[in-house]
Amino acid sequence: METATASLAAAACADPAGACCTSGQAEGLPAEAAEALARTWKALGDATRVRLLSLIAAGEGGEACVCDLTGPVGLSQGTVSHHMRILAEAGLVEREQRGRWAYYSVVRPALDAAAASLRAL
Repeated sequence: METATASLAAAACADPAGACCTSGQAEGLPAEAAEALARTWKALGDATRVRLLSLIAAGEGGEACVCDLTGPVGLSQGTVSHHMRILAEAGLVEREQRGRWAYYSVVRPALDAAAASLRAL
């Protein structure tokens, strides 16, 4: 049974011949691109991760050791490593192991693409 709201919506959209009033469906983002974009924005949806990105970008040579990131954000090395893993999986940072420590650098093209995605929506 159709609800009154659904009936009104259908009546408002349909022309007298019963066809939908739109000329076609918009393309929008492909599912794979939408998932990748959502992963990026989910990673950026946490204030700690945004702060970590800013600290890395401001670091000498555009990189930072995980040992230098714990103090400014006030979190344990394990928690910072967890946040860095999420940023790396989203493609926003690259990780390089140097001896015992992990060094991270920002992937500028990925940040540029994230910014461009906002303008494209």
